[in-house]
Amino acid sequence: MILQGLSPHPSSIFYYLKMVSLLLPNLSSPISRLTLLWRPSLQLTFKATSKFQLHNKSVKPEWFKSFSACNLPMVANDNLVVLGIETSCDDTAAAVAELLARYGGVAPKMAEEAHALVIDQVVQEALDKANLTERDLTAVAVTIGPGLSLCLRIGVRKARKVAGSHNLPLVGVHHMEAHTLVARLVERELQFPFMALLVSGGHNLLILARDLGDYIQLGTTIDDAIGEAYDKTAKWLGLDLRRSGGPAVEELAREGDAKSVNFKVPMKQHKDCNFSYAGLKTQVRLAIEAKRINAEISLASASDEERQARADIAASFQRVAVLHLEEKCERAIEWALNIEPSINHLVVSGGVASNKYVRARLDEVVNRKGLKLVCPPPSLCTDNGVMVAWTGIEHFRLGRFDPPPPANELEDAVLDLRPRWPLGEEYAEGKSEARSMRTARMHPSLTSLIKASIKLESQSAI
Repeated sequence: MILQGLSPHPSSIFYYLKMVSLLLPNLSSPISRLTLLWRPSLQLTFKATSKFQLHNKSVKPEWFKSFSACNLPMVANDNLVVLGIETSCDDTAAAVAELLARYGGVAPKMAEEAHALVIDQVVQEALDKANLTERDLTAVAVTIGPGLSLCLRIGVRKARKVAGSHNLPLVGVHHMEAHTLVARLVERELQFPFMALLVSGGHNLLILARDLGDYIQLGTTIDDAIGEAYDKTAKWLGLDLRRSGGPAVEELAREGDAKSVNFKVPMKQHKDCNFSYAGLKTQVRLAIEAKRINAEISLASASDEERQARADIAASFQRVAVLHLEEKCERAIEWALNIEPSINHLVVSGGVASNKYVRARLDEVVNRKGLKLVCPPPSLCTDNGVMVAWTGIEHFRLGRFDPPPPANELEDAVLDLRPRWPLGEEYAEGKSEARSMRTARMHPSLTSLIKASIKLESQSAI
């Protein structure tokens, strides 16, 4: 992402943002230009091109354009240019979809090799599309966690190489915070505090965003996330996984009876906001076995009767999976309003937020609670470099960045990677006795680190 500006008057600003995004296998690196010109009112115009996919050795562009507005604090820097790199290994990009189709899951080593193969090309193509070079950058932002270490390492090494070679500060970005904050790029009314539900293949997370870098975790997944459940259901039903399981299940579910299979809603007895999809996955697998559905037979080759059976299971699974989201969100909204009564928005982001059924059901929940649902466009819900660059911008403007790394850093240098990295501090009422997560090897939360840094700075100033 690129921010460049002129500041002849300190009262109001007009933002023009032109973003060029290049997405290749499970990796994106966008660069965007933000020109600050003075106008009577505050408005942001967002124009994006996305995405380029590497498939069968051919690159095919798809163009996406969006225009909207966003209130932002004044940018102190006259010229700010930030490159964002994302390689956390979510399973929504083209190369990972191909790996899913072949291996039935994310193969970390294969994903690492895919990243390493294309990352130099991604960054260079993005710079070329923006008519810039590394010398034009002000900073580099990169995802450092959570995610798969092998994949994070590829992005961090590239970011450090660019930053070190050109003496640029580095902004380490939390993957889930990036999913949260990208909504501020496209929604002008989204001010702190607000709520966020982050739903993807690896994460279910309900948070209260009180300020930039200040988050309260209201609920999380104690085993499998909803995206994982969608992917496994798609695999067991013999669906086409080349574009990931979620869209395939959602499409088939439209043909089915959502009440034909009596799946139980997970964790009904737990009065918290945590999620569990392992049990629902088991229910789905048993139902598929009972119907004698053979996943080796593709949906296109299935008989009409078997296709209907698969559609009924898909629809019943989706209804219960999303009902689990609805119930936990409703309780989390009540908790959040008790903490911050001024909340007006619920952000829903992450790969599963592209699901139209999910959006429609959650829209009903927030309407009942008097809130407004904010969902980034689908291209910004899946893992992308735009969200990393934008989060880098937000933190950079507050002075939260690391100094440039060494220009000639050794290949075996120890890198700051945080595969298991909580976003916020856990809400007391939300703690679950059932949680199976091991905390001993977990990195301190982003919120706790930022609070500790602020406290240290204030003490040093005395």
